[in-house]
Amino acid sequence: MNRTVPPPRFGRRGLRLAVMMGALVALVTGSLTVVTGQASAAETPLSQGRPASASSTENGGSPASSAVDGNLGTRWASAFSDPQWLQVDLGASATVNRVVLNWEAAYATAFTIQTSANGSTWTTIHTTTAGTGGNQTLNVSGSGRYVRLNATKRATPYGVSLWEFQVFGSGGTAPTPPPAGPIVRVAEFLAECPFTHRLPDDPIVVPGIPGGSHMHSFFGNPSTNAHSTLASLQQANSSSCAPSIDISSYWVPTLYSNNVAVEPTGTTFYYLGEGVNAETLARTQPIPLGLRIVAGNAKATTPNDPTSNARWSCLHAGQVNPSKDFVNCPAGTMMESYLDFPQCWNGRDLDSADHKSHMAYPVNNTCPSSHPVPVPKLRQVLRYPVSGDPAKFRLASGPGYTMHGDFFNAWPEAEMERRVRDCIRPVIKCGFDGHP
Repeated sequence: MNRTVPPPRFGRRGLRLAVMMGALVALVTGSLTVVTGQASAAETPLSQGRPASASSTENGGSPASSAVDGNLGTRWASAFSDPQWLQVDLGASATVNRVVLNWEAAYATAFTIQTSANGSTWTTIHTTTAGTGGNQTLNVSGSGRYVRLNATKRATPYGVSLWEFQVFGSGGTAPTPPPAGPIVRVAEFLAECPFTHRLPDDPIVVPGIPGGSHMHSFFGNPSTNAHSTLASLQQANSSSCAPSIDISSYWVPTLYSNNVAVEPTGTTFYYLGEGVNAETLARTQPIPLGLRIVAGNAKATTPNDPTSNARWSCLHAGQVNPSKDFVNCPAGTMMESYLDFPQCWNGRDLDSADHKSHMAYPVNNTCPSSHPVPVPKLRQVLRYPVSGDPAKFRLASGPGYTMHGDFFNAWPEAEMERRVRDCIRPVIKCGFDGHP
């Protein structure tokens, strides 16, 4: 097969062999066209460099934007579950006659290609339940501003992953020329907030009661304790974060290894514009000053609890599947926890009795009518310098599936507004300073 294949992600040779053999069979049967990476080089896709969004991402290194950047060395990868979707905004209505899917080894056997004029009502222009991966060229006929891949069944235990998602036709806005190097388009700003202190306090769940909670590890504002309020956080005006202007407080249950407290050495809090459609993203509002949110479930009694939404994985060890409970990471790697906070606000309350009801997760890629205000999605990513037998680990709240996160927003209002205006709504990846 005369096709240049990007370097393997996890060394999954068996999967890649299956992908290549499946593509060869498809070529023989005529069910799809296998082409070389240079076949459409003279024609720039309508999707090139356009805003893209997805149902999920495997990690911060595999955003939706990587599937439309024209670079075969970058990819979008989803979480390890069905269904998943990836969509691109062509900027204006277009006639679509061809879609090229350049799959990584983790591909979908069942998927549809859909178009939409508004990002919410979709028309299916291609469907299959016998996808073979590889490099697929799909001759289609449709029109719309938005084009979406909706994957309903994975071929592997991993998620679904695309090196490139290319849409061809006429119309849309002028496509971006092929890049000379990697281009990343993702709606993001972030804060790196190292550990500050430990206390058995929780100023959201049990405010005003020192020692009233299990042990927590705090990040960001070092003044945080049981008595913390927005006023006290602002008065302290101090932070471990980069940028230091983020004087918010973040905390999680302390992790123990053989009953010895272990603090994360990587502490990144991403503010993202993913998980919603383009229309919802465009009306994202700043996180209101003083908003308090709790994500995850400290009282979960089983990994199957749907409110237990934190995940554990191994940094630089992709062969270990993410899990709601602790995982066995190979020596030399680190155990990683990531947790997405809800991003739809009811527009009224800065807190609620259960510290969750004033917020909601998107439904069908938009905010529900009960929580109509989209705000940036907070993603908490913590990397712990531990590996090996998960039996030796516990959280102050219990097993790994009780992982949860608390957030008390104290970002200065003007800075939060600027980052939403300059990074989230226009789908731009910004650094610590809130600039591209």
